[in-house]
Amino acid sequence: MKKIGIADTTFARFDMYKSARDELESIGTGYTIERYTVPGIKDLAIACQRLIRSGCDMVIALGMPGPENIDKQCADQASRAILDVEIKHDIHILEVFVHEDEAENDNELAELADGRAREHAINAYDLLFRQDKLQQAAGTGQREGHPDAGPLRR
Repeated sequence: MKKIGIADTTFARFDMYKSARDELESIGTGYTIERYTVPGIKDLAIACQRLIRSGCDMVIALGMPGPENIDKQCADQASRAILDVEIKHDIHILEVFVHEDEAENDNELAELADGRAREHAINAYDLLFRQDKLQQAAGTGQREGHPDAGPLRR
C-alpha cells in the first residue's frame, strides 16, 4: 500500500485538499492519504518533510500565494525550500501553487484552484501507479488548471 501526503495551508482561499482528495478517490485504490495543514506557503517545506518522514511515497504541496510582490517573493522562497526537501529525500513533491492574480475574479480563481489540484492529483497517482500514462503524454503540452497547449509538431 502506497501513501500519498497532501500538505495544504490555511492561507489559501480555496480548499484544494478536498479537490485533490476527491480526485484521488475517484481514480483508483492502492494508497492511503495523509494530510498536514500549515498556516502559509513558507511552512509547506517542513510539512512535506514531515509527511515524507512519516512514510509517504509522494507528496502534493498545495498553496495559494497572494497577488502582492511580497507574496511572490514568499512563493519563490517556499518553492526553493520544497525543492530542497524533494532532492534531500529523493521523493517527488508536486508543488501546486495557484497565484491569486492568475484569474480575473473569485469564480475563475476557484475553478483554477479546483482544476489544478485535481490534475496534479492525477499526476501523483500516475507517478506512483501508471508511469506509462505519463510517458504517453510526454511532449504534448499538458497544462494543469488551464487548457493544454498542445504539441509543437503533430
